[in-house]
Amino acid sequence: MEISTDTIMLLIFVFIIAAYLGVELISKVPSQLHTPLMSGTNAISGITIVGDIAACAINASGNHVFGIILGTVAIFFATVNVIGGYFVTDRMLSMFKKKETPKK
Repeated sequence: MEISTDTIMLLIFVFIIAAYLGVELISKVPSQLHTPLMSGTNAISGITIVGDIAACAINASGNHVFGIILGTVAIFFATVNVIGGYFVTDRMLSMFKKKETPKK
């Protein structure tokens, strides 16, 4: 399968625009909302895991070794992201719990 130069240029263009918009949007978020935004974004990575599993299944049926390896790496990193998101969310929610006063 040959990828044309136009396709590569389009992919690079989309990547640059996405990176620019991401930086601009995150820089406009108040610091109080960074943790909830991050934990929500990490939870959305669960959807990425489903897509990665589907991509691995498609590549496995065609016996594409590179696609299987790339999909496995993507599943690993998305899983780490989801687990990290849950830890951050748990830590954030623990900040709002009432602290018990020691009984004498």
